[in-house]
Amino acid sequence: MIRRHFTVGLGLAAALALAGCAEKKAAAPAPKDTIVFSILSTESAQNMESYWKPILADMEKSTGMKVKPFFSSNYSSLIVAMGAKQTDVGWFSNASGLEAVRRSGGEVFARTFDPSGTDGYKSVIIVPADSKINSVQDLLKCDKSLDFGIGDKKSTSGTLAPMTYVFIPANKKPETCFKTVLSASHDANLFAVANHKLDAATNNTTALSLNRLAKGGAQADKVKVIWESPTLPEDPIVWRKDLDPVVKEKVRQFFLTYGQGDTPVAAQQRKNLERLSMGGFKAADDTHLLVVREMEALENVGLARDAGDQAKLAAAEKALADIKAQRVVAEGKAGVAAPAN
Repeated sequence: MIRRHFTVGLGLAAALALAGCAEKKAAAPAPKDTIVFSILSTESAQNMESYWKPILADMEKSTGMKVKPFFSSNYSSLIVAMGAKQTDVGWFSNASGLEAVRRSGGEVFARTFDPSGTDGYKSVIIVPADSKINSVQDLLKCDKSLDFGIGDKKSTSGTLAPMTYVFIPANKKPETCFKTVLSASHDANLFAVANHKLDAATNNTTALSLNRLAKGGAQADKVKVIWESPTLPEDPIVWRKDLDPVVKEKVRQFFLTYGQGDTPVAAQQRKNLERLSMGGFKAADDTHLLVVREMEALENVGLARDAGDQAKLAAAEKALADIKAQRVVAEGKAGVAAPAN
């Protein structure tokens, strides 16, 4: 009797165990079938959607997954969306890409390159073509008579580069130099300067090229450049570190092969990229962001020096030296000579 009860008990336990396994198996998440790709709208979302639509369609064909775009002209919203796992992959600026890596579990795996062969772009300051302002020295009189446009706080070319190379070395701050300081996208700042709504604004060479390509220079031909930065690295493509490795490999293969080769398909893909002033994509990692980290460190040194805080200055100078050393190592591994600063 005892043995029979024991046997029945074992059978019941086995049945329950099997039922539990079945429930667990039924509750397992379905394989991921959609990639949410975030896109920085340096122009209007409508324009960027038309530029990216054929590329995203090609991504769907290549990966076998649905690709859903996530457009925003706000750098912070792209960073937050990746951190909240609302997006999987994204096209970032260098400064916003760095924040995505720091705060949102992001990781650089590719970066764009320019179709002209010039590997990089430049931050610029523009004024109306007929302006009497012809140099940074004219701009930095700081008599609060001018209206100035700057980029988003997370914009490499719109804010970080001009602060690093223009304002901090001159011991000047935009908010104390100009009558008004307005923050907007490159596209909005270009329109404002071209139409004499702003006396000067930050921008970049890619945005000017896109305006000439898409709009025949309707605004770019109405402005002049009074300052250019050193060459800045091209934009990174960032994915979430915790993305499924299978999905990562599909995405990686798409980007690194897109527009490559001599086939008619590759030629059409290059045409798609040209509308974004891109030549294609190259493999990269987080060391791609060392240049912008160095710019950030230079800015911190300038701010500490301006504040007269010797402890902060020493810490900022050490951080800058550490980043420079990392950059030398990274560029040595890549076989690239470190540029003179």
